[in-house]
Amino acid sequence: MTRRLLSLAFPFIDADGLGAADDTAREDAALQMDEDTFHGFYARTSTMLWAYLSRATGDASAADDLLQETYYRFLRARVDFESEAHRRHYIFRIATNLVRDRFRRPRLDQAPLPDEPAAPGNLARETEQRTDLQRAMARLKPRERDLLWLAYGQGSTHEEIAGSLGLKTGSIKPLLFRARRKLIALLRPERA
Repeated sequence: MTRRLLSLAFPFIDADGLGAADDTAREDAALQMDEDTFHGFYARTSTMLWAYLSRATGDASAADDLLQETYYRFLRARVDFESEAHRRHYIFRIATNLVRDRFRRPRLDQAPLPDEPAAPGNLARETEQRTDLQRAMARLKPRERDLLWLAYGQGSTHEEIAGSLGLKTGSIKPLLFRARRKLIALLRPERA
């Protein structure tokens, strides 16, 4: 069953070459999901997970790759899931760890923010604001980006954020406060 689910989720993988027969029995026991359950779970979580990965990495192509790797690791995990929420928290935890692994390499996209004010015009101003926000978000630490995206981009509660990032629920509020304050400082023009 697991080999079939993996071949459906990842069509480029040869279903016959996924592992020995004795591994299949262990994987089936660990999966605890039939094909329909997985398809439903994927349909409910893939869009918001891709949006999270896209925001966290700043690259749609990288988000596609990390989404695929996240579901692959999720299917291979040997975890007893207590509920749908536990599954969802676990998959966001996998995604968060993959993003952190990706950013452990040196970053080349740390460009300074522009010092000039925008020219008049709505479209130009909105584009500049979006660019400024992207650059400011890129200058935040990965955990600060994750906190802000989960809280304001996904609308997650503090409990959900804590579960996804592996933090205590009581620490989310002060961490969000600090991340917001740092983002505001990056977006505010320097005063001479």
